[in-house]
Amino acid sequence: MTIANTPKPPYYAVIFTSLRTDGDNGYGAMADRMDELAAQQPGYLGIESAREELGITVSYWRDLESIRAWKANAEHRIAQETGRSTWYSDYKTRICKVERDYGLDDAFASRAE
Repeated sequence: MTIANTPKPPYYAVIFTSLRTDGDNGYGAMADRMDELAAQQPGYLGIESAREELGITVSYWRDLESIRAWKANAEHRIAQETGRSTWYSDYKTRICKVERDYGLDDAFASRAE
């Protein structure tokens, strides 16, 4: 796993937080497929995910239109429906505009100035 290499803001983040039901029930394979499929969508910028007790997946997108297109993707809609009926006991989706970002390299750069 790596940290997504996003462009200079602004861009958008979709934060999907979930609580899983018991058992895999095909979840792992579908999660891998959704990561692969999302990466093929126009406007996709990257993804970061941790799927343990509390699942958190953050995907990054160029604009709101790209997010809408991903939500409407036929294969993604099947995953959404299966998530509601089988994989999740609860979930929340949040869509945010990223206005600023920085990381370790930026911290070193600002100390040097």
